[in-house]
Order: sequence, then structure tokens, then C-alpha cells
Amino acid sequence: MHPVPPRSSPSNIATGKRVHPSDADALHHSCPAAADDDLRHQPQPALYTVWKRSSMGFQGTDGFSVYDDAGALAFRVDNYSRRRKLFAGELLLMDGQGAPLLTLRPQILSMCDQWNCYRASEEAGDKSSSRRQHLFSMRKCSLVKTNDEAEVHISGCTNSSSDHDSQAPSFRVQGSFWRRSCKIRKGNGEEVARISRKKAGAVSETVTLGEDVFSLTIMPNVDRSMIMAFVVILDRICQKPYKPLMCSS
Repeated sequence: MHPVPPRSSPSNIATGKRVHPSDADALHHSCPAAADDDLRHQPQPALYTVWKRSSMGFQGTDGFSVYDDAGALAFRVDNYSRRRKLFAGELLLMDGQGAPLLTLRPQILSMCDQWNCYRASEEAGDKSSSRRQHLFSMRKCSLVKTNDEAEVHISGCTNSSSDHDSQAPSFRVQGSFWRRSCKIRKGNGEEVARISRKKAGAVSETVTLGEDVFSLTIMPNVDRSMIMAFVVILDRICQKPYKPLMCSS
């Protein structure tokens, strides 16, 4: 509840007609402590550390372990297959306790490396796409292998055209995923998440970690499991940048 303003003099009324402060400004000037308290209670971005490794920690596995800012396991993908990513097949995104959240499947014979996301089936072993809710499709924006940019089409978000290729994407990935420097934006350009290199250590002795460990920031009021699914698919459809071998003389 805002404090009752004092009785305005004629000069104050004239001034108020020219400049009308927002409610937040009025609250801050009348009660700075209350304004600061409101700022502290505003939703903050969620910060995660993504580790490219299955939660069981076996060497050579190709899963994900995702930890929140308190160090708790928030998401996991336990993929122990050592096959090439193209033939790895379906992936299951789970929460930290191992409850299934989303199922990710590659589109067969897709020129743009398209993947489809479904609500995870509650029935063990049920892999029928017809019985699962399709949530979105994600694919590369370009056939050029060195291009990391991708686009997401949410199921049911259509325009006047029936051609999937002509529909504006619901989300777009801009930047380089494999260099751990990219942003995920809505179709209107609003940033919903970003991926960056993970830094550790004191401010004076900051160390940038390798590519297998990176930071994921998700903005408030954004579906976190969906963003994590984007990250898993990006790992499948984006190619690592070429690194020339170091030759000794």
C-alpha cells in the first residue's frame, strides 16, 4: 500500500501536471528501505553450471549434469552410449532426482538436423510418438556445418501460412554454442537465456574452464526445462570449431 501523499499546494499541482513520477519512484523517495526490499524480492535469473558428463561420472559418457547456484543437481541426461551422436538416438531429460521431463528425438532424414521434443511418457518403454505430446521442433538455420545458429518452432504456434519453412521461429539461437558464447531469444528479440564460458577462482586469479563445463543463465519466468532441452539439442546439431594441430619444429 502506498503512503498517503500530503495535501498538494497549487504550485505542486501545476508541477504534477508536467511531471508525474511512477509509483516505484514515489515509493523510493518516501520509503527507500521499502523500495530496496521490493528490488530484492523481484525474480532473479537462474544460474546453472552445465557439465558435459553423465551424472554417474563414467569416463567417455556423453550425458549432462546440471547444477544450480547452490550446488544441487537440477537436471541430468544419463547417456552412456559411445556411438556417434548421429546414431545415438533418443535422449531423456530428467530432473535432479531422475524423474523424466522431456524426450528428445532426432528427425529421420532431416537436412537441417532437426530434433523433436515430446512430453516424457509416464509409461516405461513407451516410445510411440503418436501417444506423446509434441512440444517443439529445433533445427539449424543453415545447412552450412560451421553455422551454430538454430531456430525453434513451438508446436501449435502457426501463422497464416501452412508451410513450416515460412513460419517465423518462436526462439532463435544467436552466436556460437561450441565457443560457449550464444544467446537464446524469443521471436521478438527478447533474451531468455545465455550460454557463456565458466570462470572459477578469486577475482584476482580467475581461471576460465574448458568447454566441457560452462555457464547457463535463464531469465525469470522462462520454462527452465525447455531451455535445458535446447542446450542438449544444440550439443547434437552444432559442430565443434576446427582447431589446427600444433606442430613442433
